[in-house]
Amino acid sequence: MKNDRTQHMSQQMSQQMSQRVSQRMQRIMAGAVLLCGGLLVSHAALATESPWCAGGKTVNFVGLNWESGSVLTEIMRTVMEKGYGCKTDSIPGNTVTMEVALSRNDVQVLAEEWVGRSDAWNTAARAGTVIPLGTMFVGASEGWYVPEYVIKGDASRGIKPMAPDLRMVSDLPKYKGLFKDMEEPSKGRFLNCPTGWTCEGVNSQKLKAYKLLDSYVNFRPGTGAALDATISSEYQRGKPLLFYYWAPSGLMGKFRFVKLQEPAFNDACFKTLTDKDFPDPCGSASPVAVIQAGVSKVFNNADPVLSAFLSKVNIPLDLLNQMLADMADRHITARQAAELFLRRHPEVWTKWVPADVAAKVRVGLN
Repeated sequence: MKNDRTQHMSQQMSQQMSQRVSQRMQRIMAGAVLLCGGLLVSHAALATESPWCAGGKTVNFVGLNWESGSVLTEIMRTVMEKGYGCKTDSIPGNTVTMEVALSRNDVQVLAEEWVGRSDAWNTAARAGTVIPLGTMFVGASEGWYVPEYVIKGDASRGIKPMAPDLRMVSDLPKYKGLFKDMEEPSKGRFLNCPTGWTCEGVNSQKLKAYKLLDSYVNFRPGTGAALDATISSEYQRGKPLLFYYWAPSGLMGKFRFVKLQEPAFNDACFKTLTDKDFPDPCGSASPVAVIQAGVSKVFNNADPVLSAFLSKVNIPLDLLNQMLADMADRHITARQAAELFLRRHPEVWTKWVPADVAAKVRVGLN
């Protein structure tokens, strides 16, 4: 009996010890789960916190002065301010100068870079001081245009065809009288981009390559707004007009233009067009446009959170054209257009950011 009792007591002690060990292990496991959960929450918070902005630095944007560039800039600024708690600023300046500033990290973001079109960008990209991110939109185009009524007429407006055989840039010398420059009537007028824009340099080289300098004035308006105002005014008056333009844009969504044919794209020739100092450029259509956000290498390396956001920005081209046409018709600012887009199209932009950032943007907009 004594042995039986001893054995029974031993079994009880063993069971009690086992229960204590089990309870202790459960407490340890629970603590580990809580610690792990805390680390995960901490990691998630860090994943949506901008190191650049948390350090009190301002994100400086290039103040782009064309419609799509200005709206993209304001969309990015609004998301950074309301979603990531950033301070941002927009620094005005012509594109080439600001691409150099970007390479020096004097500014951190250029919202709409037409990659490969600018010698300043190409030089900085080769040096690794600027980084392209994302694809802002797909299907962009650019070229030399005339209003459709110049070629086809417009019976509804009582406009007869003015140049029914105009098809190519090589046809332009015989139409210099149609596009007559008021200040130099012996020549036609080609309406170029404002001085300092990348496209202004390319188009000036194209005028050389197409042997048009003897027959056309290279007219550069003072600003992007002046370019748009001239095109709108002449179009509404039914006047002949030869000009450079691009899509996306409000004007492309509002008016009917015809793009003149150029020689097929040739990479070697196009390089002579992007080099404003090349003495004898050869003609070429522009390559397929690649539109990305440009950031300084310093900013890209310092802030993977905001770089990840910028790399996901993408807006359908038709939607962007609608936004730009609406902005022009309603005479609203780029910031107002950006906020309307963020309110109306969460199905687009919420894919660019984590859920908690999207929630902060929504609260900020309200």
